[in-house]
Amino acid sequence: MSIAVLSWVLERLGSGERVAIASVIEAQGSVPGKPGARLAISSSGSRFGTVGGAGLELRIGKKLEEMLASEDSANRKKGGSVEVFLLHKDGKGKEVTALDSLCGGRVTVSMEVIDPRPNILIAGGGHVGFAIAQVCDNLDWGYSIFDIREDFCNQERFPNAEQVICCPVEDFLRKEDTDSLRRFSDILLLSHDWEVDEDLLIGLLGISGSSLRPRIGAIGSKKKWSEFERSGIRSGIEKRVLESVRCPIGLDIGADSPEEIAIAVCAEVLSLERSVN
Repeated sequence: MSIAVLSWVLERLGSGERVAIASVIEAQGSVPGKPGARLAISSSGSRFGTVGGAGLELRIGKKLEEMLASEDSANRKKGGSVEVFLLHKDGKGKEVTALDSLCGGRVTVSMEVIDPRPNILIAGGGHVGFAIAQVCDNLDWGYSIFDIREDFCNQERFPNAEQVICCPVEDFLRKEDTDSLRRFSDILLLSHDWEVDEDLLIGLLGISGSSLRPRIGAIGSKKKWSEFERSGIRSGIEKRVLESVRCPIGLDIGADSPEEIAIAVCAEVLSLERSVN
């Protein structure tokens, strides 16, 4: 059961979901859930596993849902929790959480929220995209590469990429939908050709709409963004959706070289992940 639950958790994290997981770490007496029993609930509401059922599972499931509902930054500062449950209705007043049960056992459960690591689609395998991939390697972030040029989008150039996608923009967009795009935390538009970035931007916003994931950012000047915004509005994209896009991307640290820009961009992604204002 533990392996099955952990595999499910990894799958949900890979899809960009947050997961709250409870694990029985100690059990005494007559209890339904033994050490190693686990219950996991994802931010989409899916759940897998069990810590024993009945009132114990109901109480723990509610706590996991509350943890998922709180802000990422609050969970990170507070951390998880360990709670002792007494499976007997007369356990009130003790340093345990009493449940309406007659089992009489005692269960210690740890609960925590696991956030997915950043997983970036680097749309453009040129100098800046290459530098961003190197920073991602150092941070152990996931990333994939998209480019219409084979010379800049291959496994030899990006050996650690989870996916290397080399095809026309329309082919890429045809294979994606709202759910599949959520595997990415961020999509960074870094193409050598502004028309490729524009086509990707309008196509991606047409798929994801006002969804908060993935975040989309584009490299370039404010003038370039003004042109993109006009094209987006002509294509039927709402202004409020366009305003969710970051352009230019990266923290303003005076970056000039591809390597400096990569640091600025990844620092911005980290600040957004951690909800740092």
